[in-house]
Amino acid sequence: MGKFRSLGLVGLVAVGLAWAGQTSAQPNTAKGPLTPELMWQLQRVGAPSLSPDGKFSVVSVTRFDAVSDRSFTALWVISTDTGTSRQLTSGEGNDVAPVWSPDGKWIAFVSKRGADSANQLYVIAPDGGEARRLTGVPTGVSAPKWFPDSQRIAFISSIWTDLATWEEQGKRTKDRASTTMQARVWDKAPISYWDRFLDERQPHLFAISINAGDPVALTRPAGVAIEFRTPGSEDYDIAPDGQEIAFVGESDTKGTRPNSDVFALSLAAGTVRNLTTANLAGDSEPHYSPDGRYLSWSSNVIVSAPDRQRVMLLDRQAPDTAPRDLSATWDWSASEVTWASDSKSLWVIAEDRPTRRLFKMDLTGATPRRITKDGDFAGIAAAGRSLVGLQASFSSPATLVRIDGATGQTGQLSRFNDALLAKVEMGKVDSVSYRGANGADIQMWVVKPPRFDASKKYPVMFLLHGGPHVGITDQWSYRWNAQVFAGWGYVTTWHNFHGSSGFGDAFTDAIQPDWVTLPYQDTLAAADYLKAQRWVDSERMVASGGSYGGYLATVLLGRPHPFKALVAHAPVYNQYTQIGADYGANQNRYYEAWEDPAKFQAISPNMMAANFKTPTLVIHGQLDLRVPVNHGIELFNTLQKKGVPSRLIYYANENHWILRPQNSLFWYEEVKKWVETYAPAGGK
Repeated sequence: MGKFRSLGLVGLVAVGLAWAGQTSAQPNTAKGPLTPELMWQLQRVGAPSLSPDGKFSVVSVTRFDAVSDRSFTALWVISTDTGTSRQLTSGEGNDVAPVWSPDGKWIAFVSKRGADSANQLYVIAPDGGEARRLTGVPTGVSAPKWFPDSQRIAFISSIWTDLATWEEQGKRTKDRASTTMQARVWDKAPISYWDRFLDERQPHLFAISINAGDPVALTRPAGVAIEFRTPGSEDYDIAPDGQEIAFVGESDTKGTRPNSDVFALSLAAGTVRNLTTANLAGDSEPHYSPDGRYLSWSSNVIVSAPDRQRVMLLDRQAPDTAPRDLSATWDWSASEVTWASDSKSLWVIAEDRPTRRLFKMDLTGATPRRITKDGDFAGIAAAGRSLVGLQASFSSPATLVRIDGATGQTGQLSRFNDALLAKVEMGKVDSVSYRGANGADIQMWVVKPPRFDASKKYPVMFLLHGGPHVGITDQWSYRWNAQVFAGWGYVTTWHNFHGSSGFGDAFTDAIQPDWVTLPYQDTLAAADYLKAQRWVDSERMVASGGSYGGYLATVLLGRPHPFKALVAHAPVYNQYTQIGADYGANQNRYYEAWEDPAKFQAISPNMMAANFKTPTLVIHGQLDLRVPVNHGIELFNTLQKKGVPSRLIYYANENHWILRPQNSLFWYEEVKKWVETYAPAGGK
């Protein structure tokens, strides 16, 4: 048997953090590459909520302590004009989901403080003082939103619908936690989601007065729950007159064909109507226009397909008129839709060959206008004359910025990481294209090592992205940080192979139902492109990927390829046992394994095990229910049987991603040792 290792606290004491404000740390003029240890010292800025006049933003800011393996999240208020900031909350807990009241007098947020047994709803004045708890809900609180009168706050709580009182909810919660009988029973799929098993609880909306009292049930009396997989603030919105709530619920009664719909709840009548019955694919993210005339939402139109998200618009003054598709002539997928303050247009985030840019969409259905240019954008908020959001890139973590809605120019507002980043020398990032499968142009990011010398030859670390229907945009990543890998001395690449999003529906859908052929060919073509560069050492190339990227790594493992070693993190290795995934009961779009065994076997990497010979590092987490842990174990055992150099890293307390500081640091350490063993780092 191989040796079992754990990182523990050795060498990590220096990673402990002091809670640094915007300008307290002093920059060091000596620069070095980005390291995992320094990366975990960076503070993470959450999505903003604006004051009604747009003059201030409140954001959550999270810091990590690698020694204690904990995170701490506080709220900060930042001027949208000057960037001046001040810390609003503090303590040992995590204060999240801040939302400014419409009258500007309060900020609501969610926290677990003191004797709280679950997350509760709190309010605090924007100028500080003591936070006041509003709820004592035993099943917990999430996703708060203010009613227009600023006197009530809506929130989501997952409850047992057979119980009538909060006391009964609390008793069952305690009973479930204390019982030694741990059996669970299901009569209908799905049974799990990502890293948790589902139970009988349903997410419902409630409202509570800012003067406290008992929460009032909103959706429960109507018998329609919030969608149960990831209930959050994007799943509902409150009309500006406070008389209606639009929310996302699940219409699938069999559990095998997911179909989220947008419902409208009349608060006066207590009745619910489904606004999207005509669409059998997913509908999501309802948003009322500030003037209350319109309701927008996002829609897919093909069941079980990775088609783009469309922006639908319903004129509430003509409710019998069919909703219009504002993005009918647009081939991009819209996300994070935000109404402009004047209700005449929408701000939309979309992946745009291959950057997440901000677009402006008017109500005529004309092609949206591209606003931003450089960097990835998310978390857009608009109020008064202010437009703010989070901007990130391969070389910068998410930062709060002010955005000029006409020119796309940005102004930095938050500076939590400036001092630390001043110590880092980032590698140069290029976007290149090459000819891939079927003669298509394939985009690829190339991150070169700091102090790159074109007269030398460097090893290459290919990163294979997951999804597969996501695109690698100009983004910062904590789990697979290209600048960290470049800092080790590798030319680091992400290629947007066939199947990636952001390049049009046809490109994204091109790998269905054959997951193998086009991405495999695109990867070999990327290797050929790099081999032709005078600064690449073709004898020192490795490939690493997670999820679908792990699947692609195991596809390479069974076929000819130029890589000296592979890393397969949470790989989909055996398509047959992938039916045990959290979505495994969903009806397949094309065929089931028993309907066309030959085609099914052709896309299952385990069927090519006879060809396995490349040294492979396998990584998996016990809590992963999207790609269950058996995949990693099956792959490792097969490699061992065949005598292929291999190592299995198993995390008992991680899911599909490695999220804890110490586990992440160990991950980076082990990946570095593995790739350096077979492709030594640095220019030669």
